[in-house]
Amino acid sequence: MKNNNHLFGGIEGGGTKFVCAVGVDPDNIRAEARFSTTTPQETMAQAVDFFKQQEAALGRLSAIGFACFGPLDPNPVSPTYGRILPTPKPGWTNADVVGMLRNSFDIPIAFDTDVNGAALGEWRWGKARGLDTFIYLTVGTGVGGGAYVEGKLLHGLIHPEMGHIAVKHDFEADPFEGVCPFHGDCFEGLASGVAIEKRWGQRGSTLSNDHIAWELEADYIAQALASYSFMLSPQRIIVGGGVGSLPHLLPKIQQRTKERINGYIQSPVILENIKSYIVSPGLGNRSGMLGAIALAEQALQRS
Repeated sequence: MKNNNHLFGGIEGGGTKFVCAVGVDPDNIRAEARFSTTTPQETMAQAVDFFKQQEAALGRLSAIGFACFGPLDPNPVSPTYGRILPTPKPGWTNADVVGMLRNSFDIPIAFDTDVNGAALGEWRWGKARGLDTFIYLTVGTGVGGGAYVEGKLLHGLIHPEMGHIAVKHDFEADPFEGVCPFHGDCFEGLASGVAIEKRWGQRGSTLSNDHIAWELEADYIAQALASYSFMLSPQRIIVGGGVGSLPHLLPKIQQRTKERINGYIQSPVILENIKSYIVSPGLGNRSGMLGAIALAEQALQRS
């Protein structure tokens, strides 16, 4: 892919903060800004102002990519395209976030989930380069997954919601009921950063590396990764997010996932080299922001 001197805008829209950037690739980010996620109107106005300021300083943007928290509608032919679907995030349900951008910019705008964006960033510049089927999972405040299947991002009916699959819940080992407002003790309800904090009364970042929380966390994540492995047969699983990227947790996840698969998938990468199958992001915490740039790049190519 050649950029031919194009300049792209990217938005990584999270439930807690937005990251906006202007640039081309990981080595050429010209400007970046972070601000808290408040109301849709206030937050999107800050994003628009940022891009307007950068256009005045750097030149016109060729396209904008928006990798946003969901659930959302990424289907361009749908009447609710560009909107946030029912969400526990107060004030954001039905927010027409793409419409707010289009009111200010007459350029191609790509819209997808934050995790699909991160997956695309890893495919373009990170640890998924050269792969045609892989998964990017984020375990942080919430849990979500993006799937890149046979050369393209997976959407389907709406988009994958990998954080809301059922996992086995042993109430004797873990009497915590879960925090998901829709499903209670689904994967996100038991393993998200919010679940860790509510279960143990403190943030995961304050727990010691040998705290029992991490054995429990590794098991829930491994259950999910084994299920994804059976369903999609990914060539690699990239695990990011504030919880997922913890160095002391990754080896536990790798070992537990291998145990859960239990030899059923007869691939050397799982049987002999699980460390190359389940990995941390190659782009670190920049996967989502750079993925938004990659979404913009694709939007321009399609226009």
